[in-house]
Amino acid sequence: MDEKKLAIIATKGTLDWGYPPFILASTAAALGYATEIFFTFYGLQLLKKDLGHLRVSPLGNPAMPMPVPMPNFVMALVPGMEAMATSMMKSKMKSKGVASLEELRELCVEAEVRMIACQMTVDLFEFDTSDFIDGVELGGAALFFEFAGEADITLFI
Repeated sequence: MDEKKLAIIATKGTLDWGYPPFILASTAAALGYATEIFFTFYGLQLLKKDLGHLRVSPLGNPAMPMPVPMPNFVMALVPGMEAMATSMMKSKMKSKGVASLEELRELCVEAEVRMIACQMTVDLFEFDTSDFIDGVELGGAALFFEFAGEADITLFI
């Protein structure tokens, strides 16, 4: 039987959206899948060495549980709402024993998950690739499709 493959496209660069690609990739790798993540647009934020800049945005996320229910548009108007949402999320994750993004990303590195930074996006936003963790490859969509075209599962996150 051929090795199973998981291909993930990571497009979001917020704290809460950083978890799904790393959780799914590290789990798949642990289950024996060859796994690849293609980071494009805002997803490239997840490749930076320091992830301390990542925030949770309650705007556009009406399902986010808040201590006091309020309409989504109100959250956009209240100063400090993003900082509060980020603090709440980090606190909740820690209290429940959820690994940090850095820890999950390191699991992916150790499990040899292939991480590709979209060359076009790197050029478009003038990213400095020295800010990325070691082992990140640069490549375009064609490189990703070589793998994704044969993947058993492909996810867009």
